[in-house]
Parts: sequence; structure tokens; C-alpha cells
Amino acid sequence: MKRLLEITVCPLESGGVVLPLKRGGHPERMDARAIRKHLERLIQRRGLAGTVWLREDCAGGCHRAGPNVNVDVFVKAPPGEEQDHVAVESRSYVYSLASLPCLAQIIDENLKPGRSRGTRAAPSGRRRRPPPC
Repeated sequence: MKRLLEITVCPLESGGVVLPLKRGGHPERMDARAIRKHLERLIQRRGLAGTVWLREDCAGGCHRAGPNVNVDVFVKAPPGEEQDHVAVESRSYVYSLASLPCLAQIIDENLKPGRSRGTRAAPSGRRRRPPPC
């Protein structure tokens, strides 16, 4: 299933982060507005405009210096069906942007399908027994 990303950046948060834009790049100091600008350019360069979009709004963490980013993941509706707006996954980068190897990681790690937190596939297709109460 194709994933769609809505990346929220709060332009009102103070503070900055030092990150390379892409893996192996030179680190740059960025505030929230610069992060949004660089993400917009990255989305355009990669041709992801129909798959990844940006929104300016609260991303959480308003009580400490940001910048902070939140990502909501949606499953693309099949052709002919209306797209819903129910996120199937969400990831917050509140206070953690500096731990990323690069800014592009925000898009890269969220476009890949992943398992929900706290679940693992049962080996060899066997059904997993529920834990005892």
C-alpha cells in the first residue's frame, strides 16, 4: 500500500537544530522556517508533491525550544475511492530532530511501510497466542 505523509512544522517555535540536509552532507543550522523551506525543496526535487505535503501548525513541545516536527501517515485510497484523512501512524520529532542523521530522514523513514509499535510478526505464519491474563 502506498503511504502519504503530512508533515507538520510549527513556524512559531524558537530554537534551532544543526543537521545536514541529506546523508553525508554538510550540517546547517536551521530554525523551523528553514526546516519547512528545505523540506519543501526536498519534496519537489524528489517528485513527491502528491505523496508528501507540509502543514504549518502546532507540532507539540511548545514549552521548550524547538524546532519540532510531527508526521502523520495515511494509506492512499485505491483508484476510484475517496481518500480518507485518518492517520494510520504518527511520529513525533519533538526535541529529537538533532538525533537524526539528516533532515531527509524525516521523509525517508516514514515513507517505508513499518510495523505498528509493540507488535512483531509471528514466525512462519503461525497465529500468535494472546498473552495470558
